[in-house]
Amino acid sequence: MDTVVVGAGVVGLAIARALAHRDHEVVVLESAAQIGSGISSRNSEVIHAGIYYPRNTLKARLCVDGKHALYAYCADYGIPHERCGKLIVAVSQDEKEFLAGMRDRARNNGVDDLRVLTRAEVSAMEPEIECAAALLSPSTGIVDGHALMLSLTGDIENAAGSVIPATAVTGIQPVDGGLIVSTDESLDMELAANLVVIAAGLGSWKMAAHTEGFPGKLIPPKYYCKGSYFVLQGARPFSRLIYPVPEKHGLGIHATLDLNGLVRFGPDTEWVENEDYQVDASRAGVFYRAIRRYYPGLGDNRLSPGYAGIRPKTSGPTGEGQDFQILGPRAHGIPGLVSLFGIESPGLTSCLSIAAYTTELLGA
Repeated sequence: MDTVVVGAGVVGLAIARALAHRDHEVVVLESAAQIGSGISSRNSEVIHAGIYYPRNTLKARLCVDGKHALYAYCADYGIPHERCGKLIVAVSQDEKEFLAGMRDRARNNGVDDLRVLTRAEVSAMEPEIECAAALLSPSTGIVDGHALMLSLTGDIENAAGSVIPATAVTGIQPVDGGLIVSTDESLDMELAANLVVIAAGLGSWKMAAHTEGFPGKLIPPKYYCKGSYFVLQGARPFSRLIYPVPEKHGLGIHATLDLNGLVRFGPDTEWVENEDYQVDASRAGVFYRAIRRYYPGLGDNRLSPGYAGIRPKTSGPTGEGQDFQILGPRAHGIPGLVSLFGIESPGLTSCLSIAAYTTELLGA
């Protein structure tokens, strides 16, 4: 066996596809019963422009590169998507001044298509929105994440690779000339590989800890940051994505659209101790207050609990923003191994560029 990828979310599948297209014999092992049932199916399905991230971070670089690559992939493979654009709205003078800094940060990242809109211009575009000003991001879009993952899986299989669900990895052991990947007792299987990629989302910490010789000091802290979504009942009030000015640990409770016209609001920010995907209906009050700052016409009883996801954070509530952590052999000293931590937003947007970066670290 040449290459094993642990994790069949959108990032793991993209990495496996990139390696398969470089003539590696690839097997993807997924502990869940189906692909993409974790972080990859519990997000906003937004193609981000690359606005928010500090210059020279992996998030900034891989989001911008990944956006272009993802739009091209969707066009080439017929993946449902829409370049609908988004508005980042400022509802106060302080927030209005913050928009200029956001535009400058975006320019530093190579995103030069943002435009500041006046209140009147926003009203003409989106009559239901109330704000002092906004940034228009025309290159932001939405994508059918499930269709994307099915396409990546098809690419892997067409290149003679395989994706095996319901197969939990229990350990990784470096040996002369490669690595041994062990699976759980139900299969009791060992795979010998030259290359291994740990792209297991929330499970990446456990996989690194179960990799013989992986330096414990390089395994970052792990925090669960839960985000819930509520679904809008009734007519769709917007034609674009609507975002507030971002908060410390997320992008704020924003309005996203799906390709069927459904409007979802979220995610909020809730620090939890364990994986918990139940949406607490009592949090609706927080959503109504946040949304009515920019959409005052939101009527009572129009929000219904939707779904929730968990952001895999490497910094906690009092910490600063985090970057992707993609550690290759030069970092941890284990030949043929790359481990990914903290792949939260914009992970979906960046999946193809993360794949390219990972293959570079492997020298593959």
